[in-house]
Amino acid sequence: MKGSIQKKSKIYYAVIPLNSKRKWIRGGDTKKDAQRVLNDKLAEINQGTYREVIKATFMDFSETWLKDYAEVKVKPSTFAGYKDIIAKLLNPTFGYFNLVDITTGLLQAHISERLKTVSAKTVCNEIVVIKEMFKHALRWGYLKSNPAEYLERPRLTKPEIEILNPDEVEKLLEISNHYRIAFLTGFQTGMRAGELWGLQWTDIDWNSAQIHVRRSLWKKQFQTPKTKYSIRKIDMTERLIHELKRWKLACPINEDNIVFPSPEGKLSLHDNVVKRYFNQALRKTGLRQVSFHSVRHTNASMRIQAGQNIKYIQTQLGHASINITLDIYGHLFNDVNFNRRQVELFENSFKSVRNPLENRQDKEAHSLQTPYLFGSGGRI
Repeated sequence: MKGSIQKKSKIYYAVIPLNSKRKWIRGGDTKKDAQRVLNDKLAEINQGTYREVIKATFMDFSETWLKDYAEVKVKPSTFAGYKDIIAKLLNPTFGYFNLVDITTGLLQAHISERLKTVSAKTVCNEIVVIKEMFKHALRWGYLKSNPAEYLERPRLTKPEIEILNPDEVEKLLEISNHYRIAFLTGFQTGMRAGELWGLQWTDIDWNSAQIHVRRSLWKKQFQTPKTKYSIRKIDMTERLIHELKRWKLACPINEDNIVFPSPEGKLSLHDNVVKRYFNQALRKTGLRQVSFHSVRHTNASMRIQAGQNIKYIQTQLGHASINITLDIYGHLFNDVNFNRRQVELFENSFKSVRNPLENRQDKEAHSLQTPYLFGSGGRI
């Protein structure tokens, strides 16, 4: 099979015979560019790998992608985020571009422009959507190459983790409001906000003293937890067991059997809880303003300071791997007091084989010094 090179309006085209017709394919500004395109297309035809791409604008494809992929494959919260990024950012920029005309350079320029006004973390979230869209555009026959494949992500600076110390936690928990036990549960378990609001009474195993994390709540919609590793069992302290049993008697009756419903017995809305109860409690106690996620960070910090095994901490927090736990909280293991405690534990291991009586005395002394988590009750 032979083709030809044709020039039209200063542009060279590769012309190939296809199904009794001639197809013009843009080659470039030079005859050499067109010849290269022609050779590639003829080779694909001879090998039986040539295929026509589906023509579509970015906006048209985004609607198809949201409907056929995102809406059925990702969680409602993730879908809402994808839809928002496309509607507010990507469609205004690329909406009327044909997919095949969008290059890596155009995408990278968009990313560079976004970095001037928003954080690198925000841009990285937007890049996830771009990469997913173009990956499927390639798979579904809208493209022959993926311009988003080699997009460069901006370098992320690790944000400073907000942590409350035990005295601050106890001060916060002295405030009497509807969600006080929910805050206590968060501090003692490290559960994510959505996991707290989606917790049902049947998820609490009083006999084994464990909380089963089975679902999450997002804008009054139940969904699966963040990852498969988030589905877990969290050990409860004696104090938490006692407080939850007391709360069960006072908890508003609700049809979903939720542990922490709104005062009216409805599903809790996270933003309302934070604005009306958590932030208000911080202000009343004179504590610094921290995010609600600091509750989870505080739990992790206290676990580390108590000398808990890092693998145990990972499973209790529901991280997918121990590397995630170390990446987020690794710097806390460099604390001087923590390091000295590790040395003492190592030294005590020698005492245990040297003198059984001395070992028993050491254990008794250690039990008196071991910190309680947030007041009386079980140790962390």
